[in-house]
Amino acid sequence: MKAENRQITLEKVPSGALNETDFRMRSGPMPEPSNGEALVKTLYMSLDAANRAWMQGPSYRDAVVGGDVMPTFALGRVVESNDASVPVGSVVETEGFWSDYFLAEPDNVKIVPDVAPLSHRISVLGIAGKTAYFGLLNIGRPKANETLVVSAAAGSVGNLVGQIGKLKGCRVVGIAGGPEKCAWLVEELGFDAAIDYKSGNLFKDLKAACPNGIDIYFDNVGGQTLETVLFQMNLYGRIVCCGAISQYDTDSATGPRNLPGLLVVKRLRMEGFIALDFPEQEAEAEIELRAWVEAGKLRVVEDIVNGLENAPKALIGLLNGENRGKRMVRVAGD
Repeated sequence: MKAENRQITLEKVPSGALNETDFRMRSGPMPEPSNGEALVKTLYMSLDAANRAWMQGPSYRDAVVGGDVMPTFALGRVVESNDASVPVGSVVETEGFWSDYFLAEPDNVKIVPDVAPLSHRISVLGIAGKTAYFGLLNIGRPKANETLVVSAAAGSVGNLVGQIGKLKGCRVVGIAGGPEKCAWLVEELGFDAAIDYKSGNLFKDLKAACPNGIDIYFDNVGGQTLETVLFQMNLYGRIVCCGAISQYDTDSATGPRNLPGLLVVKRLRMEGFIALDFPEQEAEAEIELRAWVEAGKLRVVEDIVNGLENAPKALIGLLNGENRGKRMVRVAGD
C-alpha cells in the first residue's frame, strides 16, 4: 500500500486572533512528480509572523484562503526526481507546505550543502538571518556609535539584528515582552539595554535608554510601538520596516498617527523590504553570516518544535511572543 501524505489546511480565514480550530490535518495520496518536477520530503518548516499576514490578503505573494494547504518556507530532501538538475538525495530550500511531502519545480528550489546542523538553513543561514542581514546593512546602513533600536528583539530576526548591530559598532537597545526576555538580551546576547514594552512605560523607558535619540529603528511590530519610536528619532534617521506583528492577529489594525509629519520634519527615511529583494548578495551574506557564527561572534538561537501536527499551536505561540530566537517545526529527522 502506498504511503499517505499528511497536510495541514487553513479551513477558514480567521476573524480576529488565530485559533487551532482554524486548521485541519488531512491525509491524502503521496504526490507523484511529473516531468520536470521533484518530490521533496519536508525536514524543517519555518514559522513566521508572515504566515499570519498572508491570510489578510495578497502581498508579495498570493493570499492564503480557506481550503489551502498552508504554505511555508521549507527545507527538505529530494526523494524522487524527474529533473537531472535536482538529483535524489539533494537538500533543498524552497517554498513548500505544511505537509510531509510536496512537489517542487527546479526553478523554484535552491540546492544547499548537506552539512549539519541543517536547522541553520532555516535560522541564521536562512530567511531569518538574511532578513536581519539585508534589512540592517542595506536599509539601516549602520555606522559606528549610532543608536539602534530593535523591536521584537528576542524573536527570530530581532535577536540577530541586535547582534549584527553590535558587530558594526552600534549601541543596541532591544524592545521585548517581559523582564526575563529583556535580561536575556542584555546578559546573553550582549545588547546594551532592553525595554519591556509590557511595563506600560515605553516612551519614558525608551527615552532613558536612548538619551541621545535613535538613529536606526528596525521595526518588527508596527502600531503603537512604531508611533512611540518615531518621536525619538534623530535627524536623518532610518526606519527599517520588516514586519508589523502587532497588526496581523486582529481585525482592528492601527498605524502610527504621526505620519507623514515626523518624516518631513526629521528628514527620516522609512523603507520596507523582504529578504528575497537581494538575490545577487545572497552568497556574500551566507559567507559572512557563517564566518561570524564559526568565530563565535554571532550566537544562533533556535526554538525547534517537533511534529507537523504541532505547527498550528506553534504558530499561535509565536504570534503571542512565546519564542526566543528562530521558531521552526522539525517534520522529519535530518
